[in-house]
Amino acid sequence: MSGPDGLRGGRLVLASHNPGKLREFRDLLAPLGVSLIGADALGLPEPEESGSSFAENARIKALAAARASGLPALADDSGLVVAGLEGAPGIHSARWAGPDRDFAAAMRRLHDELAARSGGFARADRRAAFVCALCLARPDGALREFEGRVEGEIVWPPRGTGGFGYDPVFVPEGESRSFAEMTAAEKAALSHRARAVAALLAAMGADPPAS
Repeated sequence: MSGPDGLRGGRLVLASHNPGKLREFRDLLAPLGVSLIGADALGLPEPEESGSSFAENARIKALAAARASGLPALADDSGLVVAGLEGAPGIHSARWAGPDRDFAAAMRRLHDELAARSGGFARADRRAAFVCALCLARPDGALREFEGRVEGEIVWPPRGTGGFGYDPVFVPEGESRSFAEMTAAEKAALSHRARAVAALLAAMGADPPAS
């Protein structure tokens, strides 16, 4: 793929069934002027994420959505890597929330495992990073791949009601608020997903949205 790849003003499938992620990507991809369609709206199944890295899983999802829909598709695989848990939950970040997407339970597990390994949460190595791998795929199998990362630390108890996933327990480096305490625009200026999308926009010859 080169240039805008026919995306400007066109239709693009987001290979995700997560409504929060769909809203966030619609804002982030606004400079391309695309019509972003969620995988659930097209009735696309969720493929098995059998990769061993964020990049591999994003590739699997993007290719499956592009081939099933006949449209260009964008997938991200993102998650939280925590130093005190040797990189967990990592590519299993969503799975920690279970089939019901219970991230309150996932955040509690994160806290409990850090505390158990270190003799208390306060003693744990709470350094963490959100990582996002993006893959843009065409139905013919052509790919473009990008990555974004934001460093920070895990806090407890959870803070804020915005965002989704692990946002309430993650404070990005240089900030005092969690992602869930920020506005969507503030988070977009800092997040791993925003950084990966900025790389994609640069490759497409578009400017990121103003913060």
